[in-house]
Amino acid sequence: MTITPLYSLAGVFVGMLVGLTGVGGGSLMTPLLVLLFGFHPTTAVGTDLLYASATKAVGTTVHGARGTVEWSVVRRLAIGSVPATILTLLVLSRTARTSDLSDVIAWVLGAALVATAVALFFRARIVARLAPRFSAMSPRRLRGLTILLGIVLGVMVSLTSVGAGALGMTALLILYPHLPVNRLVGSDIAHAVPLTLIAGIGHWWIGSVDVSLLVSLLLGSIPGIIVGSLVATRVSDRVLTPVLAATLAIVGVRLLF
Repeated sequence: MTITPLYSLAGVFVGMLVGLTGVGGGSLMTPLLVLLFGFHPTTAVGTDLLYASATKAVGTTVHGARGTVEWSVVRRLAIGSVPATILTLLVLSRTARTSDLSDVIAWVLGAALVATAVALFFRARIVARLAPRFSAMSPRRLRGLTILLGIVLGVMVSLTSVGAGALGMTALLILYPHLPVNRLVGSDIAHAVPLTLIAGIGHWWIGSVDVSLLVSLLLGSIPGIIVGSLVATRVSDRVLTPVLAATLAIVGVRLLF
């Protein structure tokens, strides 16, 4: 195993941004590995999934201890996402490493990043417009839509490692406007742990995880997340969110075209 300081430095950078903004590392780390370091898209996705599961497990522990996880929402999401993840991985296992698959993953990743940028930049407007339509929804229909959201996230995360953060959180804010935001954040993070872990293990089985890269990233990201979380209270979201959204949009468009 070889530890590469440059990859650890990238882990510090992404970890700080995650700590500052709360956006999942997949939106930042996967395109960085593909565009800057030249990793194969499947290797970037697979390695980033295990990286995300390790970092978000820490967040789930904190939220669980504080009682800010709505476990019923987590279960509904998992009912949809776990089978969708397994099915997506089975498809990937039959086509992994082909040039066509690489192009498809790069395209889907680009589209997911653009969608994430839109969700970040216009989250308040999207939620304000759509949430009232879901506030009076029947419990049965709400459960069904939450499971459907889990299916969509399972496919997206397995293919791109993007989606469980900004996109999933925006959808939860629309579906559950009556729940406190901190409980939705905790639920989103808690759901991301089994989702990214199962998807990451599947990619490991396929052979698309670089262990040396994974360890290098974690060595940098853990202190980066701590520093970013400490600084977050001093930096305005009004500054960070548009900058991050614009960055993701540019990277997404670059992957698409």
